Amino acid sequence: MSQTLPVFPWRCAPDGYATYRQLRAMGLRPGGQDVAAVIERPRRRREPLVAYLYRIELAKPVRPMTAAKRAALARADAAQRRCPGCGIDRGYRIPRSLGVCAWCADAPAALAA
Repeated sequence: MSQTLPVFPWRCAPDGYATYRQLRAMGLRPGGQDVAAVIERPRRRREPLVAYLYRIELAKPVRPMTAAKRAALARADAAQRRCPGCGIDRGYRIPRSLGVCAWCADAPAALAA
């Protein structure tokens, strides 16, 4: 037997409900609970935007960051900043649309001129 979720209009959620981002801002996580309600924001000529709500009293605290996880995230961030073309850490994430840093992407154009 399927249970339908309550649907609330945009900005009209009752107290006791929060979105995932709102839970994170409070230092909480859903903690395995199912979606408790839905908020819909109507749009012209398109499907409405949907936000899922969770019960705040059933939420659990966010797990603390371990040293190993912090190190793994730092390595992943450093790998996304390193250009595969020139191998230099550019200090920003390399755009996936280019696949290389701006210097390497513009290099063929500079050589052709």
